[in-house]
Amino acid sequence: MKAIVIREYGPPDVLRYEDVPDPVPRDGEIRIRVHAATVNRVLDVSLRAGREQYRGPMLPLIPGVDCAGIVDAAGPRVTRWRVGDRVAAAGVMPLEVCAEDGSSYRGPRGMMGIKRPGGFAELIAVPACAAVAVPEHLDFHRAAAIMRHVPTAWNLLVHVAELKGHEAVLIMGAGGNLGSIGIQIAKNVIGATVIAAAGSDARVKLGINLGADFGINYATQNIRDEVLRLTHGRGVDVLYDNIANPAVLPQAFRAIGMDGRLVTAGAHAGPEVAIDFSHLYHKRITIKGRPGFTPSDLPDCLAAAAAGKVVPQIDKIMPLSRAAEAHRLIEDNGGQGKIVLDPTLDV
Repeated sequence: MKAIVIREYGPPDVLRYEDVPDPVPRDGEIRIRVHAATVNRVLDVSLRAGREQYRGPMLPLIPGVDCAGIVDAAGPRVTRWRVGDRVAAAGVMPLEVCAEDGSSYRGPRGMMGIKRPGGFAELIAVPACAAVAVPEHLDFHRAAAIMRHVPTAWNLLVHVAELKGHEAVLIMGAGGNLGSIGIQIAKNVIGATVIAAAGSDARVKLGINLGADFGINYATQNIRDEVLRLTHGRGVDVLYDNIANPAVLPQAFRAIGMDGRLVTAGAHAGPEVAIDFSHLYHKRITIKGRPGFTPSDLPDCLAAAAAGKVVPQIDKIMPLSRAAEAHRLIEDNGGQGKIVLDPTLDV
């Protein structure tokens, strides 16, 4: 099969499009013929550049922390999946042989594309317990994009913030991947009042187009004053952030109302941010950081996407062989959505 292989860290040209042996599914594993895998700024691009050493990647490595496609083989003792099933897989999973439901597994775990071969390949073998069914009305490109950011946003808003339909939420980074997904979950799934915040009029407009009730350009407006105006002085119940912009987040924090919650899964512009501790205790604010997702939410995330309630922003769909070009585009900050690699386009 063809795959992208990293044999050394460096610029995008270190990504090699090579012939490698087809993976053979072990006990409790399935093999997926990949139709889509997304390119991620940190877990793919930064990792390839050598800036994610603390994650413990081992070279040579096939990157790609998510994928979607069709089951084309099943290992021994797999009854849950059959050849031809539409599935997706992503994230942390068992690294050693385990039962197909993974319930009794106590061994090491790691992320595909970092600790085990990833989705930048024509074929990938994964534990059967790591796969989730893709609804018929959801294409593989969107399914792969859903697997990367939607479960994280869902977990933050539904489980960590416990956002309710009668509440108001301020979504930071409205034009980014987690921000744009957060807007749609908060509005279309939960039914909350959504205020989208971004650093340009174009990104604010994107947030409004995705369903936000209000938009704030924090480059030209005082975000605290605008939030208090829009909420009639009450402030928001939830502040959703994954950027930690030290120039903006302190003011956004002061827009949180009584018993409000700040939830976050990232710090791309931080990590150090000053906050008003008097506001923290006077308003009885809770701050929670929670990366990752709850696996049991995956079917709900994919179902919401199939129903059109959550539409991931896809900027480009490219053949797998052009992975280096995709990395360069992301490093140049091109586009506002995901880049998806499709190995079937190389045929």
